[in-house]
Amino acid sequence: MKIGLLGGAFDPPHIGHILIAQQALDFAGFDEVWFVPTNKHTFQKPMSVVEDRLAMTRCITFPNIAVSTLEIDNNLSGQTIELLSHLPKEHEYGFIIGSDQLPTFHLWGQWQELLKSMHFFVFPRYGYPNEPLYEHMTMISHEYLVASNCSSTKIRSRIKLGLSVESFVPQGVARYIKEHRLYI
Repeated sequence: MKIGLLGGAFDPPHIGHILIAQQALDFAGFDEVWFVPTNKHTFQKPMSVVEDRLAMTRCITFPNIAVSTLEIDNNLSGQTIELLSHLPKEHEYGFIIGSDQLPTFHLWGQWQELLKSMHFFVFPRYGYPNEPLYEHMTMISHEYLVASNCSSTKIRSRIKLGLSVESFVPQGVARYIKEHRLYI
């Protein structure tokens, strides 16, 4: 089985993540996409506690989309290269990133080794490069591809302003945010 790994903080997960996952299934040949919430952020970016981010990510229930807790269960540092040795050997993997990651990809720990170990599929994001910068990267593209500029940062900002986010996150995520009073 070919698995697409979509890593991130998922703070919170939103429709942009779902669009990427669904279209990776549609156009990149994956059988499943696994959301892989990061345990820690390698660049010391502040994040909500891992339990909240994982609970929200588990609210995403779509066919052929699953949540992997490998990074959390193994208490990994957030360096993607560490995840490779924990992946079940019976599958083939590709890593899915947004093109917003391209300008700083060279800052990822052991990025050159990572590119040799796994193929990267790049999903276009508005305002960022639309061509892969490195070998072993492929742009996910199709004439029917739907892109968005939805981001967790924008959703957190909307919540702080008292604005609704119900159109931008799955219902379960919106409910979790409200019940746990996140981002206010």
